[in-house]
Amino acid sequence: MTSVALSLAVSPCPNDTFVFHALVHGLVHGAPEVNLTFADVDVTNTAAERGEFDLVKVSYAALPWLLDDYELLPTGGALGRGCGPLVLARTPEQEVTGATVAVPGDRTTAYLLFRLWAEGKQPAKIEVVPFHQIMPGVADGRYDVGLVIHEARFTYQRFGLIALADLGEWWEGDTGLPIPLGAILARKGAVDPAQATEWIRNSVSMAWANPAASQEFILANAQEMEPEVVQQHIDLYVNEFTLELGRDGLAAADALLQRSAAAGITPSVKPFL
Repeated sequence: MTSVALSLAVSPCPNDTFVFHALVHGLVHGAPEVNLTFADVDVTNTAAERGEFDLVKVSYAALPWLLDDYELLPTGGALGRGCGPLVLARTPEQEVTGATVAVPGDRTTAYLLFRLWAEGKQPAKIEVVPFHQIMPGVADGRYDVGLVIHEARFTYQRFGLIALADLGEWWEGDTGLPIPLGAILARKGAVDPAQATEWIRNSVSMAWANPAASQEFILANAQEMEPEVVQQHIDLYVNEFTLELGRDGLAAADALLQRSAAAGITPSVKPFL
């Protein structure tokens, strides 16, 4: 089933470059050559719907549109605790109702969580904005509220912003489950899911065993992040669920997608558990 080279799309964020360094650089025994594409998750969510990649990192929120053609792999993704999206504003008095809200993508887990959290609140306008433009845009008044992900939880204070809500804290308090952010999918008919799982799991294990090996690759793609923020990012988003989703990880995915389907936000999907 495996072609001469597999196409892989992930973000240039430190957690993805850390996880996939060994696989991309031909260090995983038995794995094929990998053609790597870097793209933000709002791009991969729609590219996967067109079937553009054999292995692809997408938002859990996008799975209802993708599972006919892709299979969820139990490794390589981003879940965890204390790592949720933040709702930012210039002042703590800012209301979501009537606000212009900048979000990083309309099929991102962050935006899905925001919609679930903000039930009953009616923003005046939602604007999809490249991730790196959200905090500056809120700071200079182009947007009233910004929904941010990734390393923004370590840097938003630099823009003079405050957090109206931590959607990870809200989710964990409501469900007791980790927050399911990014999923790794294998395109059906293009790659054997069991083999792909083994390759990625080995890549994760090699990254943990020798973190210095991937440092140059990570920093070269970290979009001007300082080394200490890069390390914070990896420590937060690469965890036990990256190696193996397990029952808690699958339960988290089920909780998110069943709740969003019940709210009429996404199509219904068959539970993973």
